[in-house]
Parts: sequence; C-alpha cells; structure tokens
Amino acid sequence: MTAFARFLREKAERYIELRRSLGYAFSKQAGTLRAFIHYVERAQLDGPATRTMALDFALSFGGAANSRVTRHGVLRRFYEYLAVYDVRTEALECRAFPRSRAIPPPRILSEAELASLIDACARLSQGTPLRGRTMATLIGLLASSGLRSGEVVRLDRSDVDLANGVLRVRKTKFRKDRLVPVHTTTQTALRQYVRERDAAFPTPKDQAFFLSSRGNRLSATGLQNGFAEVRKLAHLDGGKPLRPHDLRHRFAVTRLSLWHQQRADVQALLPLLATYLGHASYSDTAYYLTGSADLLAIAAERAFLDGGAV
Repeated sequence: MTAFARFLREKAERYIELRRSLGYAFSKQAGTLRAFIHYVERAQLDGPATRTMALDFALSFGGAANSRVTRHGVLRRFYEYLAVYDVRTEALECRAFPRSRAIPPPRILSEAELASLIDACARLSQGTPLRGRTMATLIGLLASSGLRSGEVVRLDRSDVDLANGVLRVRKTKFRKDRLVPVHTTTQTALRQYVRERDAAFPTPKDQAFFLSSRGNRLSATGLQNGFAEVRKLAHLDGGKPLRPHDLRHRFAVTRLSLWHQQRADVQALLPLLATYLGHASYSDTAYYLTGSADLLAIAAERAFLDGGAV
C-alpha cells in the first residue's frame, strides 16, 4: 500500500466517523469511499487527490448515469474535507456528470405474472432449495405488504411476530420504526419459510429472518441478483424492466383499486395507506399511485356511476 493510500484510508475513516457523529447514517456513502480507497490501492496511485482520479473512479462502475453522479458527489464532499489536510487536493466540479431526471416508470405485474415470478423461484439453485424458498417468500412479502426491499432484508427474527401477524420495521427511510400488520395467508407463508429455514440452518449465524444460501443475512445485492435470475426464469425480462421496488408500486395500486371497487372513501383512506407504507406525507405516497389500465378503468367507471364523485 502506498503512503498516499494509507493517508486516504485514515482520512476517509475519520470523515465517516465525523458524518455519523452529526446524525447521518452514512452507510452507502461510506461504502463508496472505501471502494475509492481500494481503487487507489489497486492502481497504486500517488497523491495528491485529483479530478482525473475521481472521474476515473466514478466511470469504473457500470450502472445508471445517476449512480456515477452520486459517487462523484460523495467524493466531491470528501475532497473538500481532504483539502484541509492536503492543500494540493483538487476541487471537484458539481456538474462533472449530467444527472438524468427521467424516473423509469414502474411495471405493475398482473396476478398471473406475479404467480409466474413466484413459481419460478422453485427452479432457482435447485441444489440449494432454501435459496428458492427464500426468494419466493420474500417476493410474496414484498407484493403483499408494500415493504421496501431494504426493509425486508433488514428484518431480524425478533421483528417478525407470527403469533399476532405483525412486522416491526426498523431503520426505515425516515429513521422511524413502524408496525406493519400482514394478512393471514402471508403469516402462513412466513411460518412455512421459518420451518424450512430452521431445518436447513438449525444453528443460525446471526439474527436475520431471511437467510442466504450460506446461512447468514441475505444482502441487498443477494436479493437483486436472485430477483434478476427469477425474472429471467419467469420470462419477464422482455418489455418494461422489472425491479423489486415495482412490487411496492403494485401493492399501492392494488389497494387503491380494491378501495374503488368497494366504493370506499378513497381520499379519507389515503393517509392510512401513507402510514402503512411508512411515508412522512401523502405527497410521498402519491408517487406510488401510478395509474394502471385496470385502475384507470375502475376509477372512470365509478366516476360515471357516481356522477363524477371519486
């Protein structure tokens, strides 16, 4: 390791501690900084920290354009901190990468497509059947509860109350805990998963509810990789891209459709949906209420029958 890499590592860890002491979770940003240190180490780069170094690091990863913007932004603020200790550190430009404002529209699965996705989990890693069972249970939970994928992989065993059918969701996007009741059919699926999980790993390596094929907590990357494999097995790779987060959209749209069909007071019930999804305000929930063709048809029919009052 070069002297410059050692210097960067020390300052990066101190910077991470500083940001966390100010109340920031600073998890993904810390990962970006540590990845930058590894990049400098592998390339055996020498100081000072330059614009070219930061640009090359941001471009060394694949993914969406906004990911490069985010990585470069983390380095830009770290460079400002670093300049206090090394005046030769070059300032990074705010607009080095253009940010794409286009948000890909969600893909709302039909009941048949969702069933196909869950069924495909049985063909995932047949030598390690728990992996398929984990993905099937997890996908079912995402679709039936509207949880964020990050919230699901962070669930501990103590967070899942199967006796009362309630999940305790910790470390949410807004740093608040919330209780999420689940349907009896979801409880049954979770109980079945617990039996298979505990049979495969009678001595748990940690307190995670969802386990990887190695017996430790399923990571966010593990979820994404497994979801991509299952999506391909279910022949859902064509057309509009499908992401785990789309199941959260599907939950909100399905709930709204059901309320319209029940002729409920949708406007009065929307704050309940916002609370259930863990949103700070209804405006956050409105983002998820993407109008599917079925939902628009139901709303239009109700508006006609009610004389325009939806």
